[in-house]
Amino acid sequence: MKLETKGFITILTGLYSFQDCVHFLASVRKFHREPIIVLIDRVPRFLYPLLQVFGNVILKPAPSHENPVLASRQAKLALYEESAFEKTIYLDCDICLLSPIDEVFEFLDEVDLLVTEDVQPAIAKAANLLRVKQDIVSTLQSVGFPLNENSIQYNGGFIAFTKNSKNHKFFQEFKKYFEIVIANQNVLLLKDQGAFAAAVESVKPKMKTLSPVYNYLDKWKDVYTIDKPIKVMHCTYPYRPQYAKNVTRSPFTRIVDRTAQLFLPNQLNNPWRLK
Repeated sequence: MKLETKGFITILTGLYSFQDCVHFLASVRKFHREPIIVLIDRVPRFLYPLLQVFGNVILKPAPSHENPVLASRQAKLALYEESAFEKTIYLDCDICLLSPIDEVFEFLDEVDLLVTEDVQPAIAKAANLLRVKQDIVSTLQSVGFPLNENSIQYNGGFIAFTKNSKNHKFFQEFKKYFEIVIANQNVLLLKDQGAFAAAVESVKPKMKTLSPVYNYLDKWKDVYTIDKPIKVMHCTYPYRPQYAKNVTRSPFTRIVDRTAQLFLPNQLNNPWRLK
């Protein structure tokens, strides 16, 4: 099957992220016409038209699990296999584009993988990966991660990649190391950053780290030093600053938002994020 040239992909596992996903699709459609794949699970089918209304939205089954956070992690491991594009931009569904990002597709002419650093990029300080208070690097090494003091933690909310053998191997390794996370839940939190960093160390893909303007976590705005306009806002809709909410404001999204307040849960009260 011939691949389409380029497109976007996101993940929606459960109703907690449904409102976010509607606004994600609205923001992408404001600036881009490329197809958008949504890996979806545990969302009633009668809600599907609210996603498909944006046009050229392809809904594909995501790995199913009662824990929607674990399902979303497993779906991320399947991004390479599920992408129908030669060039893919993956974005978490709580992201909002503030401007076009055509240049990201162009960057993929030169590298295999595009990433952004986490707000705490040093693996040696990545206490967010552990359930226990002990040395971080040695703990990660003890479970089988090929990490060291110089390893970097990336934020998995933004990943752009091409279809090639190197990236196929990379996602295989990503999956292998995430299985280690699942097998060591007594020590490790259910996060994918450690597994992603381990795959980077193992495969060493040809990659480029982009500026935080491509994955700006508004919650941590005080830690950034940037001198360019933000292109990609990463923040769940209820906490999103008004200027970002205005990007996707329309009669349709206003109806969705009012309905969501009455009938839909959101990420602010998602108990699975505490697991």
